[in-house]
Amino acid sequence: QVQLVESGGGLVQAGGSLRLSCVASGSTGLINGMYWYHQAQGKQREVVASISTNGRTTNYADSVKGPFTLSRDNAQNTMWLKMNSMKPEDTAVYCCKAGTHWGKNYWGQGTQVTVSS
Repeated sequence: QVQLVESGGGLVQAGGSLRLSCVASGSTGLINGMYWYHQAQGKQREVVASISTNGRTTNYADSVKGPFTLSRDNAQNTMWLKMNSMKPEDTAVYCCKAGTHWGKNYWGQGTQVTVSS
């Protein structure tokens, strides 16, 4: 089993920054790719960014390329999403997901991010 806990959400003005954290516990040695998703009210959940097992490869949704940076430190079992130049449309619940070598995915509870205009 893998447990994920997100933190770092909150209220920020447009143009501001936040850094989200996702801390994993449990069978962390079996985690491979990790992801951030967001879900705005009334909309479907969408992937924001992903990062490979060793952290060397990242991918971003077109809407966040440039302002958002994803990183991880496997020694700390932590993944971070640094969000710069935030916009009101970034308002959503942000959840992290961990993939595992046996194919099961684990999700955190999510953290609310609100960007005011």
